[in-house]
Amino acid sequence: MINRRILALAASAIFFAGYGMAQQKKPLSPRGAAATQVGGSWSAEKNGEMRYSGGHWIEVDYSRPIERGRADLFGSGADYGKKVDAGAPVWRAGANQTTRLTTEVPLEIAGKRIEPGGYDVFVDLKDGSWTLILSTQPYQAKYDPKDKSAVWGSYNYDPKFDAVRAPMTVTELKHSVDQFTIAFLDMTDSGGVLAMAWGTTAAMVPFQIAK
Repeated sequence: MINRRILALAASAIFFAGYGMAQQKKPLSPRGAAATQVGGSWSAEKNGEMRYSGGHWIEVDYSRPIERGRADLFGSGADYGKKVDAGAPVWRAGANQTTRLTTEVPLEIAGKRIEPGGYDVFVDLKDGSWTLILSTQPYQAKYDPKDKSAVWGSYNYDPKFDAVRAPMTVTELKHSVDQFTIAFLDMTDSGGVLAMAWGTTAAMVPFQIAK
């Protein structure tokens, strides 16, 4: 009887350990974030350490797909972008949920002003020509196939919500970026560059901090 109880407890322990490991399994496209702060200042503390305060955040929250040996991620010619669009009208600039940019300061991109707040991030992919799209379309935090008005990823995308469409400079890289990456480059308090890179392709768009 004791041996049976021990075996039952051992079996339960193995089951729950395996269940816990399954629950902790990483998603194929882990979440990531790009962030920067502008408008703050550095000051010395009493202990001599420097502290940055008064800054305003600009952040991008997105999922980061990995190459995993795939070649020619974006394709070419008339089929360019169709692999990553996966049937959607534009690319979600990542994977899974809708990529989101949140800014605490007004920005100017391609001559258009956007106010502080949250925006969907999409990219209209053409061979050698990417267009960044910031949209105010409602988005789904959890996928609901019955909801056709809010975006999930970039499915249900409606251009009537576009706040900005900005041409991006597309370049080829000497090295391959394995995991899709969004980053802020050349940042100052007056602006910077929003960049995306995956595989051997990178695209960038400048922006200004609006007054």
